[in-house]
Amino acid sequence: MIKSSSSRPKRILAVGAHPDDIEILAAGTLARCRARGDEVVICVATNGNMGSMHTAPEELARIRESEARASAAIIGAELVWLGYPDEFLYHDHETRMRFIEMVRAARPDVILTHAPNDYHMDHRIVSELVFVSSFIGAVPNVKSPSPVHACIAPIYYLDTLAGVDFLPTEYVDITDTLDTKLEMLSCHKSQLEWLGDYNGIDIVEFTQTVARFRGLQSGVKYAEGFRKADAWPRNVTERLLP
Repeated sequence: MIKSSSSRPKRILAVGAHPDDIEILAAGTLARCRARGDEVVICVATNGNMGSMHTAPEELARIRESEARASAAIIGAELVWLGYPDEFLYHDHETRMRFIEMVRAARPDVILTHAPNDYHMDHRIVSELVFVSSFIGAVPNVKSPSPVHACIAPIYYLDTLAGVDFLPTEYVDITDTLDTKLEMLSCHKSQLEWLGDYNGIDIVEFTQTVARFRGLQSGVKYAEGFRKADAWPRNVTERLLP
């Protein structure tokens, strides 16, 4: 079995489809990871260039990358920006190879990414790409610019939007990092407006509400929920999340 030699993760890779996904679903956990000394890499697959009623796609892509970098900087995370077009992410050979290289360059001990059944196709494609690419990243005969990463990292799936059809198997208490999570999310100013106009929601309130009901489920004030990908050889005996 190929697995990390560390007793707990040293490098955390969080892969989201859109520039604000990781903040909505896992920023409290990542802040706790940083607090315990872990390195955090946040990868954003698409440039989010469709998320506006008024701003042209090219300009919006620049804005959203800037927002994502400001958010990652709050916890001192490395940001990897893949820049695929929003709404048009496909699992083809070229994209798979780029994800393999992304995983190898990040060298993760544990990976957080979207649930396979989440509401948006970009989320589902990212979930599939991460699962496949993190396995192939350990195959020496598949060549990419970075060296093979001889660790098939455990994967923890992020909560779905609003927790629909998602039963967590692990919870992380984010009571002490909720403010950091919301500060990171608030960096995405373009999306606070867009999600209000398009979906009729206050995404900051939405995110805090989900954290509260996950907290109620797990006996704390605020929590984030995750589901472990149960697949050989990704199963380990120790707890990896903070």
